[in-house]
This record gives sequence, structure tokens and C-alpha cells, in this order.
Amino acid sequence: MDQQVIANGNCSGRVVEGPTNPMVTPLLTDLYQFTMAYAYWKANKHQERAVSPCGFDLYFRKNPFGGEYTVFAGLEECIRLIANFKFTEDEISFIRESLPGSCEACDESTSLFLEFVFHGNSLLILKRRTKYRIWQDGFFDYLRGLDCSEVEVYSIAEGSVVFPKVPLLRIEGPIAVAQLLETPLVNLVNYASLVTTNAARHRFVAGKSKMLLEFGLRRAQGPDGGISASKYCYLGGFDATSNVAAGRLFGIPLRGTHSHAFVSSYMSPDEIIDKSLRSADGSSSCEDLVSLAQTWLSKIQWSSSLRGIFGETNQSELAAFTSYALAFPISFLALVDTYDVMRSGIPNFCAVALALNDLGYKAVGIRLDSGDLAYLSCEARKFFRAIEKEFGVPGFGKMSITASNDLNEETLDALNKQGHEVDAYGIGTYLVTCYAQAALGCVFKLVEINNQPRIKLSEDVSKVSIPCKKRSYRLYGREGYPLVDIMTGGNEPSPKVGERILCRHPFNESKRAYVVPQQVEELLKCYWPGSSDKPREDLPPLKDIRDRCIKQLERMRPDHMRRLNPTPYKVSVSAKLYDFIHFLWLNEAPVGELQ
Repeated sequence: MDQQVIANGNCSGRVVEGPTNPMVTPLLTDLYQFTMAYAYWKANKHQERAVSPCGFDLYFRKNPFGGEYTVFAGLEECIRLIANFKFTEDEISFIRESLPGSCEACDESTSLFLEFVFHGNSLLILKRRTKYRIWQDGFFDYLRGLDCSEVEVYSIAEGSVVFPKVPLLRIEGPIAVAQLLETPLVNLVNYASLVTTNAARHRFVAGKSKMLLEFGLRRAQGPDGGISASKYCYLGGFDATSNVAAGRLFGIPLRGTHSHAFVSSYMSPDEIIDKSLRSADGSSSCEDLVSLAQTWLSKIQWSSSLRGIFGETNQSELAAFTSYALAFPISFLALVDTYDVMRSGIPNFCAVALALNDLGYKAVGIRLDSGDLAYLSCEARKFFRAIEKEFGVPGFGKMSITASNDLNEETLDALNKQGHEVDAYGIGTYLVTCYAQAALGCVFKLVEINNQPRIKLSEDVSKVSIPCKKRSYRLYGREGYPLVDIMTGGNEPSPKVGERILCRHPFNESKRAYVVPQQVEELLKCYWPGSSDKPREDLPPLKDIRDRCIKQLERMRPDHMRRLNPTPYKVSVSAKLYDFIHFLWLNEAPVGELQ
């Protein structure tokens, strides 16, 4: 990966790696960002600073999945892009050749060309035109020297619980480069926050004690979607992934056993050539694990507590389980629904697990991938407990049961209501594709330029932006729960613990309340100071971000978190900012005229 040293006093010597995905380059943006950048440059406006420095807020308007909270993710990748933002010569050549009005063959400012048209069998010259090359070379020289050394990024910490309208990031810097950053930053935050929130919601429904495994790679939207999903599902509270590439890139624990294809690939126990297995302590050896497993299967079949539950099991399945146990005796977990769960899969698994137990190994458990998961998990648990009691094998009744098969929030909730014995869930399609909601809907709005606050108006009040450079705070109540997020003007004094502050809804004048905070947390902190000497927050490792996410979610009031009819969390502005919003609104909105 590319690396660039941050060249300023405060961050001298630090290295920020390039984006994880090599497709994340300065070209990962919309065409109109370049057309606007050129227009700014042509008007000599490109160096005007958004938020004196010039400023944009990146935020979202509505919580996803019908809930009342979102988990912010994607900050690290944003900083990786900003730290390494530099156009290559090939990229500049592509821009020169591809932008509207450019003419690859033009050496002068104009060129002549003829427009031809067929009329019957005759080729006619229809008209003669002059084509102007509107892009001046100086603009490409400007792009060649462009980086983010004059940009400053203020952000909420990644892994934080966040709410609509509150800026996730504030970008300060020259307006042209800030515009060029808009699309990639929105792209990097949008899906990351959406899938992290989806993972957090699945964790909330499953409960703290269950293991959650992300199995979504094969159903994700392409390789980049699969890698991102694995990373951000882990951040959102999942325990492991099946995605080997993500495990290598991000240090996420890996989990996985075998598929139905492995089971059905065996036809007979005779296919197993090497049947021997040394004991766990190395003191002895079993020369034929297949025969030992078959002996145990017979004992189970004729045991007093299990007699009559099953008859002849599928011997090719027994062969597959035995072969897998020979390969992985210390981590044997079997998929038991290839043929019949209770009449074949469970008995065959138990036979092999008991054979391993004779050699000092402890099997891990089973996976159920079809059928009535609540019922089958309960029946499997009864079977395991009967084995433990009948044959005196300590801990056998607590064998792990993993469930998969297109699980989602609703099925997890239904399993909880039905009662089940599942210990772990493998979740894929609905998780990584965010099937319940396609996008978070992040936006990037100019809020101030050259010390002049700006506002975006709309007939839809939810789309009206909150102007000016702002500071954001989270106010906590007596019980330790967050009560309200409040935005203030950049020059307003900070809220203080124990001092009453009026919190107002940004647009509804009747919604207001006094709050006496017991704790005040400032949300936006500097994560990229550019060439300034401002202190900079470190980017923590993924494990620390995950821990922050879990702790933040645990700190939320339960009624904000529930699946059905959650209580909306309050987002407010100070009284002074409220007055300014409505002053600017009236000042910028045209006055109609009736005739």
C-alpha cells in the first residue's frame, strides 16, 4: 500500500497508509466535482476556504432500518484517502481527455471539424463548426500540485452511536479540494455506517451471550463489498468471519468448517485410506477411527435412553464426518442436515465425537443450515444431554449448536420467542447486503465560506441544512444515559456540567427543553490537521473501535434501542443557533408575490 509522511510539526514522522481498496483514488468521484473545481479555478475562487477556513458537514438525515440510532464507521478509510490524496500523471491525462468540452487532438484553443450525414446513398456535409477546448492547461497544473495539506478534518470517533443532522465529519479547507473529496468521503462512510448498524442491530437481538459469525462473502456486492462487510460487521459486534482475505487484512478471527458438498462427496467409509489418529496427549494411537466411530454408533443406537430415535444412518455421511475429524480432531464441527438431522446427522456426529473423546479430543459441535431451527436445536440438545448422562461424558450436553440459513433480525427475534438451544449464528445475505435498507443517505453540505454561513433550503424541512461552523456535544443525565445531542455555533461557550441549558429542535419552535447535564462530551475532534500544528487524534486499531462501539451501545437507554417503536433520541441546537438558522432562512428565501 502507498504511504505518505504527514509533513507538519505536530504529525511529523507519522505514516498513514493508503486506502485498503486500491480503487479508492482521487478519481473515485462524480464528474461534476471536476466541473465545479474547474469553474472555481476559472473564477479564481478555488482557494476560498470553506468555514473560514471553508467548510462542509457530512451527515445523514434519518436513522436506518426503522430504528433510532446509527453507528458511525468509515473514518479510518477517509483519513487514509485524505493523507494520500494526490493525482498521478496518468490520472491527469485521463481527466484532460475525458472531461466535457475537451478535445484530445487539439493543440490550439480551437479546432475545426465537419459534421457528416448520410442522405440516401450520398454522404453530405451538413455543417461546419468550430469546437472550443474549454479546459485551460493551468487547471491541470493546479491538479498536479493538489493535496490535502490545507484541509482539516474534524470527526466523531469511529464506532460511536450517532444521530441524524449531527455532523459526522466537518471538512475545512479550500473549496475546490473539499468538493473533490465529497463523493469519496460519502461513499466511504455511507455503506460502512449502514452495515455496521445492521450488525449492531443483529447483535442486540441475538443477545450478548451468542456468538455471531459473518458468512456473507459469497452474497456480497462484489469483492470490495465483501471485504468491507466483513470489516464493519466485526466492528458492529460480530465475533468472526468466514472471509479469509478480511481476516488477513484486518486481523478478524476466522471461522468455518465444511459444506454439504464435502459430506455428499463421500460414498462409503472405504474411501478413507489413512484411518489412524494419535491421541491428544500423544501417548497412544487409534489405528482405525472409522471402526471406533461405528462401534460408538451401535452403542448409541441400542442405548436405553436413545433406542428407537433412529435406525440405520447414512454411512457416507459417517464417512465424511470421520474423515473431517481425522483432519481436524481438535476443532471438529459438523454440518448435520445434508440427509436427515435427527435420523442421521446427529447420531453420526455423536458417534465420531465419542470416538474422538476416547482419544482425549473434545468436539466443538454441529451446524444446522435448514429446517425448523428452534425445534431441531432443542432436539439436538436433548440428544447431547442423553449422551452425557448415558455414557458419562462430562460437558457433552453443552456441545455448541450453530444455526445458519438466511437468518436476519426477524428470524433471530422469532427464535427467541419460540425458545431454542442455538449458541451461535452464521449470518450472511441479509446482513452484508443490508437487505432491509439499501443506503444510509449521507449528504455533504456547504455550511460556511469566507466567514459567511450558508444554508440549503427546501420545501421538505428534513432537507434544510443547519448553517455555520458548529460544535457538537452529547449531554448525559443522572443515570448515565445520553439525553440529547446539541449543536452550538462555533464561538458559543461549551455547555457545562450542572448548568442548565436550553435545547431547541432545529425547526419545530414548540419542541424545546432545559437540560442540566451531569456529563458533557464534545463529539467533533481533529483527525487530520493538514499543515497546521493542531493536536490530532490517533486512529485506533479495529479491535479498539469495536470495543468502543459495544460500550457505546450498552450505554444507550433501552427504549432507544428496541426493535419495535423505539423512542426517538433528541437532537437539538442552542437557542442562539436556533435564532440564527431562522434568521438566515428568512434572509435567503425569496419572498413570493401574489397578483
